[in-house]
Order: sequence, then C-alpha cells, then structure tokens
Amino acid sequence: MMIYMSCAKTMAARNRQEVPFTTTPYFEKEAHENALHMAQFSSEELARLLHINNKLAAENVLRYHEFLSPESLSLPALLAYTGIVFKRLNPKDFTHEDWQYAQQHLFITSFLYGLLRPLDLIKPYRLEGDVRLAEHGNRTMFEYWRPLLTDYFIAEIQKQGGLLINLASAEMKDLFQWKEVTQAVQVVTPEFMVYKNGKPTTVVVYAKMCRGEMTRFILKNRIEDVEALKSFEWEGFTFDEALSREGHMFFTLR
Repeated sequence: MMIYMSCAKTMAARNRQEVPFTTTPYFEKEAHENALHMAQFSSEELARLLHINNKLAAENVLRYHEFLSPESLSLPALLAYTGIVFKRLNPKDFTHEDWQYAQQHLFITSFLYGLLRPLDLIKPYRLEGDVRLAEHGNRTMFEYWRPLLTDYFIAEIQKQGGLLINLASAEMKDLFQWKEVTQAVQVVTPEFMVYKNGKPTTVVVYAKMCRGEMTRFILKNRIEDVEALKSFEWEGFTFDEALSREGHMFFTLR
C-alpha cells in the first residue's frame, strides 16, 4: 500500500526533532531549477503569481534568493510542512521503525519538488500549481510535472503492492496522467463527511484533520489492505458502508 497526500502552504523555519536518517529528493535537480526561475521575480510579481500578501511575498523572495545557499536550512519533508493535515499526522512520537515504514509508504506532493518522501530534505518555499514559467514553455506547474511524475509514481506504487490510498486534495491529480495511474494501480479515495440536516456534507477543516489522522493510523498500524482501513475511527467518524462505492470509502460523522 502507498499513501499520497498534499503538501501544505505553511512551512517551518526549523525543527529540532531527530530522525533516523535523511534522503535526497528524487527530483532535486528539477527543484533547484524551479527555485532559480522563481528567484527572478520581484516581491510584487510573487504576490500576484502566488495570490499572497506583500509580507508573504517578501518572505518568499528571500527564500528563493537563499535557496541554493549551503547555509540555508533544510528539513525532512514530514517535519517541514505545518498545515492542518501534518499537525494531525503528528510525527513527534514516531519510532525509527515508523519513520522507515513511512519512508517506503508515503508520498507528499510538491509543486517545487514534484514528489517527496517523508525524510527527503527540503527548503522552505511557496509555489502554486497554476504558476506559469517562461522557462517551462509557459506551462503551469501541473503541466510541467505531469510527464515527469507519472511513470515514477506508478512504478513506486507497484513496488508496494499496487494499491494507492489517495489522501491528497482533488487538484493534486493534475500532477499526473491520472487515467494512466488508475489503469495501472488500484486507487482508493477516502472521503470524510459530516451529516447536516440529514445529508452528508464535506467540511473542509474536518476533511483535512481526518486525512492527517488516517495517514497516521495507516503508518502506525502498518495497514496494508482496504479491509483493515475500514476500522479507522476518529472523533466520531466511522466507516459508512451504505455511502461507500468502488474506489471511494466514506467515513461519516452523524
């Protein structure tokens, strides 16, 4: 089983947690080139490109200018991102065995780095999938990554048994030739819904929290098949057989 999840917009400047080892991102060369391309933009241009305020834009101008400096800090990917999903995944108590298992069974998407493993060392950045770079023929980052990631992604999933648990946001499919992925491996997408007025509704903050909690559940318990995944429970969310269908597992809070 392989899990894949989305990166977060927010990132830590430092983290003192010890990890058993670190690795180099598979697409580090491409990430360095992307960072160099992003370093050409002014604060005002970054604010427009990334849909962020001037303060965040200035911070990211500095990040990109320092990106290739050997003195700029790198962190393992799973400790670098600080969004809701990663807070609920909460790797603070991971054992060495947990980290090793996560390294083999978890991918994190990244518009700068493509795909990351938990212990891949990365630097802080901000990038969006709709950014178009002249150096990439004015393609979006989605379009840039698609031919680079698809075969690699499929091959890595197949190494782990050919089952992908899709805990990423919907837009991340656009990083891949998704039809090719679904033809090559089994994809199961957990959905998290809250019943309101008798109808199941997606509440984004709960969905993000559940994605993090489910990722933690899989990694900590070494879950390897869909049937075992049905036992996931968190804060009242439980597997809903009635709503679930092929390729989609629903967990609901009533």
